[in-house]
Formats: sequence, C-alpha cells, structure tokens
Amino acid sequence: MRIGSALTLAILVATGACSVPGGAPPSLLPRAAETIDPRLPVERPVNDRRVDASLAGRLADLVNEARGGDAAFRPAADQAERLADAAGEPRSESWVTAQEALSAAIAARAPTVRALNAIDSLGADRLQTQSGLAPADLAAIRDAGTEVGAIDRRQAQIIAAIQRRLGI
Repeated sequence: MRIGSALTLAILVATGACSVPGGAPPSLLPRAAETIDPRLPVERPVNDRRVDASLAGRLADLVNEARGGDAAFRPAADQAERLADAAGEPRSESWVTAQEALSAAIAARAPTVRALNAIDSLGADRLQTQSGLAPADLAAIRDAGTEVGAIDRRQAQIIAAIQRRLGI
C-alpha cells in the first residue's frame, strides 16, 4: 500500500508543478506577427536611408586607389609579358631579367590589394561597431568590393600567365 500512496503523491506533486499560481493562462488567440503573410513582399526596407557620406567618400577613394594601381600595373605587366615571351632557358640571363620584371609587376599590384583589403576591413569594422549595416551601406561596400575585386582577379590572372610562361 505504501507504493500506491507514494505513487499517488508523486502524481499529485508533478501535476501541481505544471500550474502557475495566480495569473491568467496564456491566450491561444493569434498574435499580431502571425497575421502577416510571409509571402507578401516587403514594401520598403526597415532602414532605407542613403549611403553614409563618409563611407561613400572612403569607398570612392579606395576604388580610385585601385584604378590608379591598375594604371601603374599595366605597363609593368606588359614589360614582364614581353620579357617572358623572349626569355630563354630557366636561370639564363633573359629568364632572370623576365623574372625581375615579373617581380616589379607583382609589386605594382600592391595598391589594388591594399584597396581590396581596406574595403573588406571597412565593412567588417562598421559591421562590428554598428552591430549591422544599413542596406545602402552594404550595397555600396559590395559594389566597391566587386569593382576592385574584378581588377584584382584580372591582375592575378596576368601574373599567373606570366609565371606559367616562365615555368615558375
């Protein structure tokens, strides 16, 4: 009989623990958020302000820096391509000259690489300090990164092609 009464007591205690004294039970009526149809398009972003002026200015400077770096890279890459085409056997005088020109072309990529890194850092820093980015700011960072990234990829492809010619 002790087991039966202990079991009954345990059931009563467990059932009593499920109820909260005082206060009304939670409502089962739909909440306001449940009335929004998720298939409907959002009419406007929550934060639809313009791009931050200081951010836009800094991004423009970085894109211009990458373009200027590309203008300096092109003649250096052309010289390296010409010398690589005329290069003899590895470790020959003409091959070493072509490799030196390749090194100069790689060094000329520095402004583009710096600009691309700065754009990434700028976005990450703003994201961390502001706990988010406004859609216009994010789009501006993405656009600048896309443009500078395209310059960087093209330069990297040229360098890789020269390296293949030289057997590096």
